[in-house]
Amino acid sequence: MRRFFPLLAGIFIVLVVGLVQWKWEVISNIDLYRPPVLHDLYRPPVLHEAPEIAETIQQINDSRHLMVSAFKDHRKRGVIRVISILKRWAPKKLYCVLCVQANANANARTEGDEAFSQCESSKAVVKIHSDHFGFPYGTSDILCNSPSSFEPTHVAISKDPIAIENLKYLPIQNQEPKDSFKYNFTVCISNLFGEYNNALQFVQTMEVYKLIGVQRVVIYNTSSGPDLEKVLKHYSNEGMLEVVPWPIDKFLKPSNGWRRSKSPGQLHYYGQLATLNECIYRYMYQSKYLLLNDIDEIVMPYKHASLGDLMNALQKRHRHSGVFLVQNAIYPKTQFDDSGRFSRPEWQNVPDINILEHVYREPGQRKIFRATKMIINPRFVVQTSVHSVLKHFGPSVMVRFDVCHIIHVKKPRRRKLDKDQLQEDKRLWEFEEKLLPNINRALNESGLLL
Repeated sequence: MRRFFPLLAGIFIVLVVGLVQWKWEVISNIDLYRPPVLHDLYRPPVLHEAPEIAETIQQINDSRHLMVSAFKDHRKRGVIRVISILKRWAPKKLYCVLCVQANANANARTEGDEAFSQCESSKAVVKIHSDHFGFPYGTSDILCNSPSSFEPTHVAISKDPIAIENLKYLPIQNQEPKDSFKYNFTVCISNLFGEYNNALQFVQTMEVYKLIGVQRVVIYNTSSGPDLEKVLKHYSNEGMLEVVPWPIDKFLKPSNGWRRSKSPGQLHYYGQLATLNECIYRYMYQSKYLLLNDIDEIVMPYKHASLGDLMNALQKRHRHSGVFLVQNAIYPKTQFDDSGRFSRPEWQNVPDINILEHVYREPGQRKIFRATKMIINPRFVVQTSVHSVLKHFGPSVMVRFDVCHIIHVKKPRRRKLDKDQLQEDKRLWEFEEKLLPNINRALNESGLLL
């Protein structure tokens, strides 16, 4: 019998550990659908108008946590998903207060009016995203079970399920799913900061995007320079651009880089991950596809005339995929086209980079992976990081470099390469006939041409 004792003990330990893990998974899943703590609160709270600076970011009462926006997720049995920024090691016991708006004019209330007719409070489930790059604060989802007794229109997050007075409420967006969309292609640009003022490159990029099929661009703006401000206003008035205020520096000390050791702060890269995730849900039912990339990058098809033709071909081959990874290529801003063909005198006083002059790209290296950005079907994505998605439905597809890649004009990565060691790429020049007059028109209407 003693010979079998170690074996029996091992089996017993495995069974106990398995039972504990199973019970924890059951409890975790039940949390999301736990019945509400309170029903029909006695005194419905009043919907207070948020100050202007908190239009897209609000602090959760009596905490260091921030909430950004709320959406109904129809893929998760109607769960309310609150995009948030949480202090990762602070207590995460939070509660959802879900309310229904009393009337259509509740936001324009008069003194004494009660904005909500019914509210319920329940325990929240907190999901901190796995990518936070070691910073103290991280992008998170706060999940709230949608009650069966009514359809909530607003949600607040609280540390106390009873104390619901003076809470900050977010409208719940995406109330109804849609299968037809206003836009085919929308670009989500994570954030502008540091008085970014690269007006010429931005105009060139916007006009290129128009020619290849982009109809909407979304920018989260912390700060931008005076010349770019004029350009942003122009494209906003035109209807192509949505500028979302992003005053993250009023709440936290954000890092101006992704690596904490070199760029200290409380939050990665001015909240880049929060804005990308927010954009996915904001345009979930507005756009067929989203391009997730930076302001100085252009996702360029090489085998097709437009993004529409590209995605038709890719989806035909990958019917069950909604995530397409596009590889990055660096075009050193230190290397110029020798002909001077696009050294336009009228652009000399417009800052900053003229991307049409940079037609040389660094060659790939066999054992070094190129960074990627993405074209996604937002209804396939639950959480995203910068270069890949974190949670999604269906497989991801790596798009061949010769089919589509990112034109990224920036500082060279391989500084020792001479021009004859670079690869010539004049793809942007193919749009010259329409592109040049469109650029000049936009610059002129922005007041940047002398």
